[in-house]
Amino acid sequence: TVRVRFAPSPTGYLHVGGARTALFNWLLARKAGGVVILRVEDTDRARSSEEATQAILEGLGWLGIDWDIGPLFQSEGVERHRADALGLLEEGKAYRDFADPAAIRAEAEERGVHPSRVAREKADLVAEDESAARAAAGEAFAVRFRVPAGETRFTDLVHGDMRFGNDDIDDLVILRSDGTPVYNLAVVSDDAHMRITHVIRGDDHLSNTPKQVLLYRALGLPEPAFAHVPLILGPDGKRLSKRHGATAVGEYESQGLLPEAMVNFLALLGWSPGDDREIMELDELVAAFSMERVLKKSAVFDSDKLMWLNGKRLAAKPTPELIDTVCARLEAVAGVDRVRLQDAEWMSRLIDLIKSRARTIDDLADQAVPFAADELEYEDKAIAKHWDKDPAVALERLEGLARLWADVDWTEEKLEEGLRGMAESVGIGAGKLIHPLRVALTGRMSSPGIFEVLMLLGKDRSLGRIALGIERTRDLREKRLS
Repeated sequence: TVRVRFAPSPTGYLHVGGARTALFNWLLARKAGGVVILRVEDTDRARSSEEATQAILEGLGWLGIDWDIGPLFQSEGVERHRADALGLLEEGKAYRDFADPAAIRAEAEERGVHPSRVAREKADLVAEDESAARAAAGEAFAVRFRVPAGETRFTDLVHGDMRFGNDDIDDLVILRSDGTPVYNLAVVSDDAHMRITHVIRGDDHLSNTPKQVLLYRALGLPEPAFAHVPLILGPDGKRLSKRHGATAVGEYESQGLLPEAMVNFLALLGWSPGDDREIMELDELVAAFSMERVLKKSAVFDSDKLMWLNGKRLAAKPTPELIDTVCARLEAVAGVDRVRLQDAEWMSRLIDLIKSRARTIDDLADQAVPFAADELEYEDKAIAKHWDKDPAVALERLEGLARLWADVDWTEEKLEEGLRGMAESVGIGAGKLIHPLRVALTGRMSSPGIFEVLMLLGKDRSLGRIALGIERTRDLREKRLS
């Protein structure tokens, strides 16, 4: 049975890189009918927090990444980690390091060697019975793993055969002098204890892998298959960071992205289904996923593509599933008619009209404001371009439309027929009427089709807004004349 784990450190938010790692683990396990374990690696007690743990759990929950076992906490296995370290010590595969770390670092720097070489030399000068006696007397010591001569080889599911000369691997501390285990030992002990079959993680962990493989072999534990997935870079080719914009999953949630769009996007960061599909449902991702199609080269986080993908998902999402979310955002906007928000039929018409134009839920709510609000806020650039360039002309055209539609049957067909007829009668294109009208109806430079806008607002609200537009353009004209 395939058994994978996602093992975040609760020292910060759920980064998109961590979310992508969790997703790849989840996809592999779900395709194989395997087990997903969530293990929180909280051994860095000083930097770990309950708040960060909760944020990680909420981020995974929003993405729809569930788990079968957990959350388990690495700190719960400290006694087992310690026993594994002491077992290696008893077998001569590790040694006690009594030296002062600062003195070791100073000597190593002076000699131009790694501190672990100095530590081993000093440890080798101490006979085993003397070492045991000093430990029994209560003298503090760290435990270092004695890296054997030779080389360490393993197969990575992404990178293929990997070889590391052991001369380049330093004797690593596996137990600190205060008795707490170090990451490389703890992770090996935990993965073996949990019977993990596949370790899927970021490329930045590749340098730890030969150390961990050596520990598996020294402890006589079965090794999992390793897969190191490519790092995620910003558009400038540097590792993704806050300078590139949002990097926390929670930030994208608060911006109004859809979780299914985020999952779709993350899956395609460093993996390909082998065809030209870009929009994939979760079950399609599970069916298509394989480690063989994970790329070696780093993936670039393209925010524009994420927004495009989210827009496509948003447009295809059933309107009833969007109403509550949009209403919740609109309720926080000053001037919005709360009664109108409770009209499900009208809200449904509104969202149907604008959702194909939006990229996020926030964007969708923003585009809904002119329709849901009782009072318009006019965009300065809209007034400048379509009213204030020639307020007398804008006034004349709005007055003409107000007269034209005062007694008309309020249907899309009649409204369009009247506007186009008026444009033709005065020898202008229909757009010359539509642009100042759009500003009067929505306060904005752009909107859905003008006749659809008129129908959604209805006759009374439309004529009321045109009348207000007439007042505003008249004021602009008077200002120009004074």
